[in-house]
Amino acid sequence: MRILIIEDERRLAHVVKKGLIEDGFAVDLAYDGEDGMFMAETEPYDLIILDIMLPKLDGVAICRRLRQKKHNIPVIMLTAKSNVEDKVTGLDSGADDYLTKPFSFLELKSRIHALIRRSRGESSPVLKIADLTVDPIKHTVNRNKHHIKLTPKEFAILEFLMRHKDEVVSRTMLIEHVWDYNFEGLSNVVDVFVAALRKKIDGKATFKLIHTLHGVGYKISKSV
Repeated sequence: MRILIIEDERRLAHVVKKGLIEDGFAVDLAYDGEDGMFMAETEPYDLIILDIMLPKLDGVAICRRLRQKKHNIPVIMLTAKSNVEDKVTGLDSGADDYLTKPFSFLELKSRIHALIRRSRGESSPVLKIADLTVDPIKHTVNRNKHHIKLTPKEFAILEFLMRHKDEVVSRTMLIEHVWDYNFEGLSNVVDVFVAALRKKIDGKATFKLIHTLHGVGYKISKSV
C-alpha cells in the first residue's frame, strides 16, 4: 500500500517514512503544501499523513480542497497543537483521524491500518481467502496453517491482491500502489515478483490461488 507524507519537519518525515517502509509500505514525501497537494491529486495513494502547519499551503486547506474535489483518500492529520478547537478544525476539513505531536509510531501505524481497513469496508484486520490468511499488522502469512516467509515487496504485492480479492489487478495498479514515486524498474519487474510470490503461496498447495490473466493482470481467487 502506498502512503504520502506531507510534512515540513524533514527529520520527522524521514523517521516516519523509514518506519513505514520497514512495515512494507511504499512511501513518498512532500515538504510543503503545494507539492503535497499536487502529488495527492496526481498519484493514487491509499492514505495521506498530513501536517496541519505547512509552508505555501496549510494542511486544513489541502484537506478541504481534496474533499471538495471528491478525493476520498483517508487522511491522518498531524499537528503540534493540542487544543480541542484545532482538532475540530482538522476533522471538519475532512480529515479522518488526528494525532498530536509527539506521537508514538506504533499508534500511528495502528491508525493507518485501521483507516485503510475502514476505507475498504473490511471488518477484520486479518485478510482471508480459502486456507490463506494474511495479517498486515503482524506481517504474517499462513496457508493451511503453515507459516510462509515473504520479502517485504512480496508481502506488499500479496496484501494488495488480497485487498482486491476476486478482482483483476493490472501491472500498472501494482506499480502504482506497491512502489513509490521514484520507481524506475524494468518492465517485467512485476512479473518476476509475482512469479516468486506464486511459488511460495501456491507451490505446495493442492489448488492455486494466484492466477495470471494474460495481457490483463493478476487475480487472487479460489477460481479463475
